[in-house]
Amino acid sequence: MKEKIKKLAKKKNAIILAHNYQPPEIQDIADLCGDSLELSIKATKTSARVIIFCGVHFMAETASILSPEKTVLLPRFAGCPMADMVKPEALVQKKKELKGIPVVTYVNSSAAVKAVSDICCTSANVIKVVDSIGSDEMLMTPDKNLAQYAQANTKKTIHLWDGYCPFHNTLTADDVQKAKKAHPDAIFIAHPECPPEVLNLADSIQSTSGMIQFAGASEQDSFILGTETGLLYPISKTYPGKKFYPASEKMYCTDMKKIGLDDVVRSLEDMTGEVKVPEEIRLNALGAVQKMIDLK
Repeated sequence: MKEKIKKLAKKKNAIILAHNYQPPEIQDIADLCGDSLELSIKATKTSARVIIFCGVHFMAETASILSPEKTVLLPRFAGCPMADMVKPEALVQKKKELKGIPVVTYVNSSAAVKAVSDICCTSANVIKVVDSIGSDEMLMTPDKNLAQYAQANTKKTIHLWDGYCPFHNTLTADDVQKAKKAHPDAIFIAHPECPPEVLNLADSIQSTSGMIQFAGASEQDSFILGTETGLLYPISKTYPGKKFYPASEKMYCTDMKKIGLDDVVRSLEDMTGEVKVPEEIRLNALGAVQKMIDLK
């Protein structure tokens, strides 16, 4: 089936992108693996006419925002519970209540929400984005944990939206202490979507791609990962001589595991699952995303 996918992708002039949390067999057939925004940016620089995005819906939307001339396909629909915790209408209303202060929106959000935001951020650049804003006060959406992480690293005032990743948010300080006890020589790396009490126990706080880079640069040879368990596969594959342990097995996103090889085949054969952001939404969303990309 992997050979079939490669032949179909070549025939359709398609590039296959897979997020770091995707199943191993999906990552193995991908042309590029990584964080969602990182993948979308890289796809803009290729000659591929079709983007097969193995991830969740907002990721395919971001690819459509950045590459409107390309056909973006999501092989099987998968949503993101955190992205669903903020709707554009509710955000517009909240902006009015807060007298129009700037809105920083995590890329893990819908195109429609990005379109009514001032600037986007990733888990890797959130502090840089916050510090770039002229105002001393802002609203951050949808992840309250990411916002609290940013708040702890800036003098600015950040209003929280009551959203979170249901999987990162389940990790507790007790879970981390148990993992550290089981692996006393391991360094604990946490994703900023984790609650503050978990981040306080971290030796390093990184995005998924940041975790991979950190592990490679570190002289240590064992790590506890405070993120979705799917990252264990690519990071172990990249550094087979090092050991990686999950902070908790419960950090397993079912939406990220929906896409199978048969879905990719069907999507390539029939060009199904197209995700196309309407132009009036795309242009406004692009403005928020581009402001972030342009930050030096």
